[in-house]
Amino acid sequence: MASREHVYRNRLNWRETFVNFWRESRVGLFLLFPAFIFLIVFFLVPMLYIFYLSLMISNDMGETLRYGLGNYLRFFSESYYTNALWTTIRVSFYTTLLSLLLAYPLAIFLARSSPKVRGIMTLLIVSPLLVSIVVRNFGLYLMLIPNGFINQILIFLHVIDEPIKLLFTEGGVVIGLSNAYLPFMVLSIATSLYNIDPSLLRASAILGASPWRSFYSVTLPLSLPGIVAGVVLVFSMSMSAYVTPALLGGANVPMLPVVAYDEILNLLRWTYGSALSYILLGTTLILVTIFSRLVESGRFREVFR
Repeated sequence: MASREHVYRNRLNWRETFVNFWRESRVGLFLLFPAFIFLIVFFLVPMLYIFYLSLMISNDMGETLRYGLGNYLRFFSESYYTNALWTTIRVSFYTTLLSLLLAYPLAIFLARSSPKVRGIMTLLIVSPLLVSIVVRNFGLYLMLIPNGFINQILIFLHVIDEPIKLLFTEGGVVIGLSNAYLPFMVLSIATSLYNIDPSLLRASAILGASPWRSFYSVTLPLSLPGIVAGVVLVFSMSMSAYVTPALLGGANVPMLPVVAYDEILNLLRWTYGSALSYILLGTTLILVTIFSRLVESGRFREVFR
């Protein structure tokens, strides 16, 4: 009898909680409904359809033979595609690392600047995003060629004696991707730095900490949420980038988005290309999740609460 009464009370509590939630959030839910429908129609439905295609096993004529995981098993049995995946991960990692090293000093400068200088610098940082990625990559293409601006500068400074190959290499793709996604890293880190109370740095200095000690003990840990957000953004976008690897890497740098594009549109292997897309998506989600969990559960986990 007591157990039935307990269950009945729990049902009443759940019902009351739901009614209170509906009363407080119905306006917000109503405003959210159009965006929710838009995401279902133009994101969830296409993604489910692509997953459905990835389960089709077809012949070279495009005829569906059966359904199963054959496309996924084929990926792991052919070295060309697994090498393309490792190349994608490697290039994305180097891009993220280079973007982080370039963005952090700039983000600190932004955080310590006056509001006027900060506004001007922010405009300069985001201004490349106003130009098409294709136009920017063609500009980089001209800079990376053997007689381009970069090689000419290095030769003029006597760093090298003859032009080095930058175009159609992993290094060239890393330069192009870093150029494209650096603003996202800068703004993510700067947002965390803006929220650091200056009195913490003053207290650290009063207690005798050197500037480097203050940076390591105060600034760096408190900026970790921005670093994690920037790393996740840049790594995810680098993993899924197509235009930059296609223009600056070509066939010499077979990244998985380019390979999937060729499978779908050039070779007309829709089902296998769909499987490649989901393998890329799954790999990105796994790596990003592992990185986030390791950082958030590490030494500075209190910063993320």
